[in-house]
Amino acid sequence: MSHRLFVAIKPPPDVIDMLIDTMEGIDNVRWQGEDQLHLTLRFIGEVDTPQANDIADALGSVRAGKFDLAIRGAGHFEKKGRPHTLWAGVAPSRALIQLQQSVESACRSAGIAPETRVFAPHITLARLSGRAGDIAPFLAQHGALRSEPFTVERFFLVESTLSAKGAHYDPVVAYGLS
Repeated sequence: MSHRLFVAIKPPPDVIDMLIDTMEGIDNVRWQGEDQLHLTLRFIGEVDTPQANDIADALGSVRAGKFDLAIRGAGHFEKKGRPHTLWAGVAPSRALIQLQQSVESACRSAGIAPETRVFAPHITLARLSGRAGDIAPFLAQHGALRSEPFTVERFFLVESTLSAKGAHYDPVVAYGLS
């Protein structure tokens, strides 16, 4: 059996509510659902069950303390000059970078190839199709998006199931931070 996995931080309910409140004003975009809002620490991809178990075990060895994060700003990613993702950013955090590096090391120790993309911490708000409306008004309105700091107390190994309605995410294992 194959599992599509990633490692993520889930924001608290008040931050999720704030993010959902921004999700309007652009035609033909697929806004993320409440249960889809997360900050990816490491996308793993498709693995078989034995390797998924190895990853879960390796992530259990990650040692990191609780830390605060805050939402800071909004923006977009492009592919071939076209916007494809709207996101909320997070304030710079050394503790977040250290946690991400520890997660990366754990994944490598479980046999996952090294991540080649630069870690760009964000929470995806929407996926944009070629028919998406103008994102400039959204970015102008939410470019200074901010939340109060929130404490990250755990991270998750998450299984993603793709369907015609989009992805469904199931947290498989929660890992507490000390």
